[in-house]
Amino acid sequence: VSQMVESGGGSVQTVGSLILSCVASGSAAGTHVMCWFRQAPGQEREWVTTTKVTGDSNTRYADSVRGRFTISRDNARKMVYLQMDSLKPEDSAKYYCAATWWWSSYLPQGPDDFDYWGQGTQVTVSS
Repeated sequence: VSQMVESGGGSVQTVGSLILSCVASGSAAGTHVMCWFRQAPGQEREWVTTTKVTGDSNTRYADSVRGRFTISRDNARKMVYLQMDSLKPEDSAKYYCAATWWWSSYLPQGPDDFDYWGQGTQVTVSS
């Protein structure tokens, strides 16, 4: 069974930090790229960041998080992490990790590009 499991969400005050983790198993563990999306109540799912998990560490970030969030990977453990610093109330959302196979140098960022999804972990930032 292919699974993506997130952990590390919680509540934090503005300018605080959190780190999210995601582990892939089964077929999902053999994928080429992993990413994070987030979705706030009543809003569409928003892409946050994508990174390759094979070869070079090509990475892209959404403008809204660039410079504050950092995605990293542990290939041996089939994990990706999202270090979130300088958090703002507008970062509050349910965060999802996702993965897919990908052969283009252009990193995917659309929800439909990803085959495997976790159940999400809630992040709440209070002012």
